[in-house]
Amino acid sequence: MIVAVANQKGGVGKTTTAINLGACLANRGLRVLLVDADPQGNATAGLGLDDRTGDSVYEVLVDGVAASSVAVATCQDGLWLLPSTADLAGAEVELVPVAEREYRLREALAGVTASYDLVIIDCPPSLGLITVNALTAADVVIVPVQCEYLALQGLGRLVETLDLVRQNLNGKLRLQGLLLTMYDGRTNLSRQVAEEVRSHFPNTFRAVIPRSVRVSEAPSHGLPMLAYDRSSRAAKAYEALTDEVMAALCKRSA
Repeated sequence: MIVAVANQKGGVGKTTTAINLGACLANRGLRVLLVDADPQGNATAGLGLDDRTGDSVYEVLVDGVAASSVAVATCQDGLWLLPSTADLAGAEVELVPVAEREYRLREALAGVTASYDLVIIDCPPSLGLITVNALTAADVVIVPVQCEYLALQGLGRLVETLDLVRQNLNGKLRLQGLLLTMYDGRTNLSRQVAEEVRSHFPNTFRAVIPRSVRVSEAPSHGLPMLAYDRSSRAAKAYEALTDEVMAALCKRSA
């Protein structure tokens, strides 16, 4: 199973969700591969691996280097990472003349999916070629939505993109659900945005990720929330999300 975590808007919690969902699943005994498909490399830095040397997702996409040789272990047992570097920003241009360029990531992951129970792709904040590659490779998509008004803008375009990818590149692609992030129950705005999202997208996850200083601190230590502060509200919220994701996976495989 391949899960893409996508939203063309930045700062909505994609990387945080990808890291912590991957860590929670790995903590429950699954073998998980996290693919950092964002040139900013925030998932790589968030797991304390930004100072490493060697190949990255760039070499996998552009040069055809085997993903199995690039994957590295993280601080969480059972969680591996395909790291990113700033070089990945050039892949959008370098892949333009390549035949079937939208399938590069799917082809690369085909050689490693048997080694993992789940692959999670952290997408860049755009709907460019790298994100299209992720959506073409994925079985399902999770869309983090920040509980602020501007976060609602662009959701329609994202859904249109998912439909286009489904029609032209990946017929099996499905929207698993929207995830409300940075929720502040003290404000009317957060509550209103949550109600609006749920009214338009019934498949919104029940789990809600609260706004939390601890979530912001964890990446600077290179740790997922389970390792940084597993008693925090945010860690418990990601555990609740993991419950829902695992239930959906079991239902899908049944």
